[in-house]
Order: sequence, then C-alpha cells, then structure tokens
Amino acid sequence: MSFRVVRNSKFRHVFGQALKREQCYDNIRVSKSSWDSTFCAVNPKFLAIIVESAGGGAFIVLPHNKVGRIAADHALVGGHKGPVLDIAWCPHNDNVIASGSEDCVVKVWQIPDGGLSRTLTEPVVDLVYHQRRVGLVLWHPSALNVLLTAGSDNLIVVWNVGTGEVLVRIDCHPDTIYSACWNWDGSQLVTTCKDKKIRILNPRNGEVLNEALAHEGSKATRAIFLRHGLIFTTGFNRSSERQYSLRAPDALGDPIVMIDLDTSNGVMFPLYDPDTNLIYLCGKGDSVIRYFEVTPEHPYVHYINQFQTPDSQRAIGMMPKRGCDVSTCEVARFYRLNNGGLCQVISMTVPRKSELFQEDLYPDTLADEASISAEDWISGVDADPQLISLKGGYVSQAQSTTLTVTKKSNVLDRMAPKGGGPKSLSASTGGSAGASANGSPVTVNNGTGSTSPANNGTQQITLGGVSEQQFGELRTKFEEEFRKLKAIIVKHENRIRSLEATVKAMTDRGLTEVDGTGLAPAASTGTSSSPAPPTSLPPTTDDNTQQQVSGGGDGSAHFRNSTLEPTEV
Repeated sequence: MSFRVVRNSKFRHVFGQALKREQCYDNIRVSKSSWDSTFCAVNPKFLAIIVESAGGGAFIVLPHNKVGRIAADHALVGGHKGPVLDIAWCPHNDNVIASGSEDCVVKVWQIPDGGLSRTLTEPVVDLVYHQRRVGLVLWHPSALNVLLTAGSDNLIVVWNVGTGEVLVRIDCHPDTIYSACWNWDGSQLVTTCKDKKIRILNPRNGEVLNEALAHEGSKATRAIFLRHGLIFTTGFNRSSERQYSLRAPDALGDPIVMIDLDTSNGVMFPLYDPDTNLIYLCGKGDSVIRYFEVTPEHPYVHYINQFQTPDSQRAIGMMPKRGCDVSTCEVARFYRLNNGGLCQVISMTVPRKSELFQEDLYPDTLADEASISAEDWISGVDADPQLISLKGGYVSQAQSTTLTVTKKSNVLDRMAPKGGGPKSLSASTGGSAGASANGSPVTVNNGTGSTSPANNGTQQITLGGVSEQQFGELRTKFEEEFRKLKAIIVKHENRIRSLEATVKAMTDRGLTEVDGTGLAPAASTGTSSSPAPPTSLPPTTDDNTQQQVSGGGDGSAHFRNSTLEPTEV
C-alpha cells in the first residue's frame, strides 16, 4: 500500500485576490518602451509608474489613497530629456526616488508628503557619468545614500548620492548589463550580461569573484541574491523555453536546480520576499503570477500556486513588507498594470482563523533606517540591514524625510570666472564671501547665484556660472535679435494693412474684370444711362498670375490668384 505525504508548509494555501476596480488606479498611460524593466516601484507611501510622455521622459507618483480614475493632466515627475527606463525608491527614505533615462543622466527626486500638486522638473541632484542610456538603478540595502547604476555603455557606477560623487566604477562586462542585485549585507554583487554569463563581484573594487554561464538562450536573463546566500536566476534555453535555476555562489557553473517552465517569450522578473523565502515570477506579457517557496530540502524550489488574470501585464511592482496589512495576514501585495491603463492591486493572503498577530508569518522585516553611512561602506565596513517588528502595525522610525546633498569642493569650484571686470558685492545675494587663509577665493552659493573675490581684493558677481559682463553681452545680443524680429513683424503688418485698404477701395467701386489689361465698372442695376469711365491697372507680365476680379451680385468683389503688390494697384 502506498500513500502520498503532503509537504508541511504554512504557505501552501497562499492565494491572491484582486481588489475592486474602484480601489485600483485607472487611466494610466504606461510606457511603451521595449526595455526590460518592471516600470513600477512601490513603497508604503507612494506608487510610481513610468508613463508615456511627449518631449522627454516622465513618471507619475500617486499616494496610495488617490485611487480611481487618474486625470490625464495629473502632475508628473518630468525632468528627463529622454524616456525613463527604470525607477527605484530609496529603502531608507520613502520620499526619495531615483530614475535612469535614455538621456544618460540619473536623477534623484524628493517627493513631498501627500504627493505632487504640480509637475516636478527640478531634481535634488543630477548624477552625470554614463555615456549611454541608463537602464538600471538600485539602492544599497544597508548603507545610506549608496546608489548603483548600470548603462548601455557596459559600466556599473556606484554613487554617494549625499555628495553627488562617484565611489566606484566597474568595467568588467563586455556587453549590455541586464540585471544586478546586492546580497543581504551589500558586500557582494551579482550581475547578468548579454554575453550569457553570471558574475559575482566585489562592489568596492570591481573584482570578479566568480563567473559562469547562466542560461544558454540569447534573451535577457536576471539574477537575485537570496537572504541566505544562494542565487536564483531566470532565463531561456537554446530552444527559447523559459527556465529558472538555483545556484550556490562558489559553484555557479553547477546549478542546484534547473527547471524548464514554458515556451513564452516574455522576460521573467523574480520578485523576492526575504521574510518568507517566497519568490514570485512575473513575466512581461504574462497573465499569471507564479510563486515558489525555497527550502533546504529537495527539490529546494517548491511550486505553490499561480494567480490567474484575464489580461496580460505590462508592468508590475511589489510592496515592501512594511506596507502590507498584518491584520488580514497579507504576505505580499502587487501593483499590476495592463495595456489598457488599469493598475490592478493584488493581495496575497495566508488564511488564518485567528485575528491575533501571526508571528510565524511576520518575522522582523527590513526597516527604513540605514545601518551604516556611505563613507563607512566604501572604507570596508559591512552591516546587515536594520530590522523592525510589524506587531501593532508599521510605524516609521525615520527622523527626517528630506534628502540633503552636500557636494564636495573640487578644482572647478576654486576657478575664477572667465572674463569680466571686478564688481562690488550686492547686498541682495543673501550670503557672504571671503578668502581662505592661503588667499584662494571662496565661493558662496545662495541657490541663484554666487560671488567670488577677484585677485585685487574686489568681488565679482556670477549668476549660474556666468559672469556679470558675459550676462550683459548675452542680454545685448538677445535685445538686438528681438529688435530685428519686431521690425520684420511691423513691416508685414504695414503690407497687410495696405492690401486690405486696396481691397476695400476696389470693393467700394464695384470693379469687375473686362480683359487681361484693364477693369471696367460692374453692370449697373439702376436706371443710369452712362457708365462710369473705366479704371485701368498696370498689366502683369504673366497672364496666369494676373489680378482677377469679378463683381458679385451684391456689389462685392472676389479675387483669385492675386500676385499684385500694393504699389501696383
């Protein structure tokens, strides 16, 4: 006699439920870019979605309580000159978001509490280094203000956002970088590349610790670090069938598990919950969300179930555990967009009869506080992320929600402006200026301009990096251009008035065409016995372009193919 043993797991009965349409977000013009990105980022305060925008790139930021149909003219975050390719919320500040774009610039934005009332175009800081489009932005899990960016120039750049400077430049990839992921404490980095290889890197110096072939297919692959050190990847085989694998960092070339899934051609995005060891696979163009549990026993990756929807998905974002509802045993929440503009909210729940806090479902989760500073991290210090308990609900422990950027001085800050004589310091600059002990000039910025003393002891005013003399020259040049433009407009206005006066005079006389060389008065409808003498006009050289006038029955005149100048009438 044989019997089947059911695997014991508290997540075997996780089920998904979509919220009602009025509790979702509608009328969102999701981006049509072909770049492989989730196009969506979520945190406990806001929902951000990359949208289609004319004249550059933009994304929309919505507070969670702003549900229903979104107005077409809703405020956007739109400072990029090219389409936005990726966005990511800062894990240590729910009001800060980073975006990468085709304009090769990474921008970091500060979103006010309550959302945007008008379109935001001024970022907190611009991070300029990449020479080609930036398709990946990723925050460090435990270090404050450390941001990783990857571009189509095959470079990975690690930034200190607090100072706007580059910490590390990694140039070890021969082709486009598809994905990157930090490990639990941010001491290692796993990447996938178009050359089909998966690499484990030291993010502080770019050293390749290990590399191996990830998947044999030529389509995009993705890899993530799991909490306990293993690596989960998704990709394609030679037959373009989708597959996933589980690997150990010290044996990348020998997967623990390699499973073929289906034959769809959409790239699968693995979304990972480190608290429950659940992995959700969401493919672009799919209508299902599959979820798996990773355990130490064979077969290590256990299929649980799938959530089926009637339409395909265009973008998807996953809420951090801090934003889940512990009172309903919600273990995950997804924001799924379809091509029709609907952002559907899907809640993943473990059914429990008790209404008490379920400690086995909610171990301590990632907090919104950083463990170390960017300076400590780059000096070699590693630290696990801060954890908090969700018992009683999530309460933010952050002391400040404002990102402060203090750019470090460099040689360009100490250079005197080109051109222009010394000027006295204006009291309206709102700041003070002085010289350092060694006599080098000191620059004082007040947000709109700066002042720097010249070598002879007097001070010169600069506005936006332009000296006052250069500003005066530009102003004189623009005034001259405006004067010329105004003269042209006045000339055309006088010509139009002359033509209108001529037409009115001819209409009043009731002229009509007799032949190609002259005009005679219109036929009289009264009892007058003698017509008025004909009025002659100068003949034109081209019979096809001559002035043609015909009298209307009401005494008005109609003109066709007119090429006569006012002086010729």
